[in-house]
Amino acid sequence: MKLSRIVWTLLLLLALAAAYLTLAPVPVNPVAWQATPFVGYAPPHARNEQLAHLQQLDIGSESGPEHLLLGPDGRLYAAVASGAILRMQEDGGQREVWVNTGGRVLGFAFDAQGNMIAADAYRGLLRITPDKQITVLCDQVDGTPVLYANSVVVAKNGKIYFSDASQRFGARQSGGTFHASVLDILEHSATGRVIEYDAQLNQARVVADQLSFANGVALSQDERSLFVVETGEYAVWQIALSAQQLHLKSNKDKCLAHRILRDLPGYPDNLMRGEHGRIWLGLAKPRGAAIDQMADRPWLRSLTLRLPRFLWPVPPAYGHVLAFDEQGKIVADLQDPRGSYPETTGVLETRDRLYVQSLHATSIGWMSKPQNLR
Repeated sequence: MKLSRIVWTLLLLLALAAAYLTLAPVPVNPVAWQATPFVGYAPPHARNEQLAHLQQLDIGSESGPEHLLLGPDGRLYAAVASGAILRMQEDGGQREVWVNTGGRVLGFAFDAQGNMIAADAYRGLLRITPDKQITVLCDQVDGTPVLYANSVVVAKNGKIYFSDASQRFGARQSGGTFHASVLDILEHSATGRVIEYDAQLNQARVVADQLSFANGVALSQDERSLFVVETGEYAVWQIALSAQQLHLKSNKDKCLAHRILRDLPGYPDNLMRGEHGRIWLGLAKPRGAAIDQMADRPWLRSLTLRLPRFLWPVPPAYGHVLAFDEQGKIVADLQDPRGSYPETTGVLETRDRLYVQSLHATSIGWMSKPQNLR
């Protein structure tokens, strides 16, 4: 009799667990899509260890140097997780908190007047003057809020282009930038977009949408097109700036937009112009077979979110940055299979150094520029 009660109790627990895994509400409504099978680290992404011995710049108690740039004053600026923008010498000396936006800046650029134009994931598009005055330039477009401002560039004519990663999962509303990105990529509803903001007219318009987590942006050298990262589909797009609210998933005009890189070996993040026409790209995480295999199984992705977070299929750490030219040719590929410097989101290239950005690291990684890149 006692054994029978134990069996029935176990069966009841199993039934409750099954009901939870299939019926418990989750914040996503996953959409089916087709992922190209990952073929592994083959040329031009052959496995190597060229990123394995980065030197470190101390950033004190801060973390997550997501974006780095040399300012008009020749100093190194870094956006970190606390909302601060750090300023320091190129060797890390004289480090200070230059300003804190009260949000989370993920990308920034400088305009011709020396203002910092920042994509703040919590607040929208900001202008920060040299005397540290902060103004919100754009936090909505056509009546819809900017939920996740991500990356930004400023054209020579003063127009600003920035990515709004998701219209479904705001960074502030969804538990922070990383958690919101996981939800958006798992759902795969492709609501990311690229926005043009005209500061003179104080007007914003959507250049293109239907991106599965819109991320890094970089202008072409002739400033007629924009390179845009689509993290959720391992791709980089080239989009004509003349495009008007172009729906990328249904667009057939290759002159307006096309994928210049596809089937990348990891989750692409930030884009930054380097020297000699190079565009640097960071891969924050490697691709995982388990995630790709769930692409056409939306119900399985819902089930995943009902598991304890430590059981989520988050790929392991793997350091990886690369550079490509405007024709999509890979011209540099640097890796650290051990992932000793985690979540490599991008690269700032200077005359002598490569500074590596990170989503969660507690320092700034850097290395002397390899001879073949000088």
